[in-house]
Amino acid sequence: MYGLCVQCAHSVAESSAESVAESSAELKREPIVKSTAVRRTALAASAAALALLATACGGSGDGDKKDEGKGKADASASASAAPAAKALTAAELEKVALAQADVKSGKVATKLEATDDIAEDQVKAEDEACLPLVRAQAAVAQGEPAATVKRSWTEEPKKPSDDLPVEEALMASLDVDKMLINLASYEDGGAEQAMKGLTTAAEKCAGGFTATVAGEKLEFVKAATTAAPEGGDEGVAVTLTMAVEEDVEAPSKIVVVRKGATLVSFSAVNLASVATGEDFEVPAEVVDAQVAKLG
Repeated sequence: MYGLCVQCAHSVAESSAESVAESSAELKREPIVKSTAVRRTALAASAAALALLATACGGSGDGDKKDEGKGKADASASASAAPAAKALTAAELEKVALAQADVKSGKVATKLEATDDIAEDQVKAEDEACLPLVRAQAAVAQGEPAATVKRSWTEEPKKPSDDLPVEEALMASLDVDKMLINLASYEDGGAEQAMKGLTTAAEKCAGGFTATVAGEKLEFVKAATTAAPEGGDEGVAVTLTMAVEEDVEAPSKIVVVRKGATLVSFSAVNLASVATGEDFEVPAEVVDAQVAKLG
């Protein structure tokens, strides 16, 4: 990526479109976790830009309290009597997993690149209370699922305007959202337990934590809960702020939705944000499309 960025800096005036296309092709192979390759991408982008610049819920009413208490007891009894949601098999999860036809833009991959397909034993947290967040960020299923499948979605690269300065064209070529999606089914209330673990982790680890993913140490300086997604029985969204390099912090987004006994998690990054530290929005249309398929 260093070579590519230097090449872009020196030749964009002659072949801007070709340079951006090469950059976009390289970006599609980047892992979503902050791997060495992603870090190099961010550093190369920052270095190139600097070189070019040279210097630069409602309450109770007034009704009968006795009747109210009876109503709550009846509701609780009904909930307890309700049958547990069925855990989907791997084949059934494949049918409800995101497909290319479900989205209007971007590319859906049904088989992840090796650098994106992180195994459970490759994910660790110094504080075990924070492990659910690390798992979600690495697109690894929570707890012990009955079955799980993965998908990835990568945004189509945006072609920069021909009249943009070189450093802005470079940043525009890096402005690509990528999400890893994990669908997992659980038996005996496992999905509910997993959601509880995530929300608890977001509270306990708000001040930051250290993790290791695929052998690489990651420093998260904070975890902030944001507006929960809709469409499921439960949902949680967390923005993790990651220390990329000295004086550089970048956002990584987690969105998790439970529908019955199925949990779907989205782990999103934007490569330009890795370089600049600026915030980005999780592609809501992709989240909505996947959640809608869960029924």
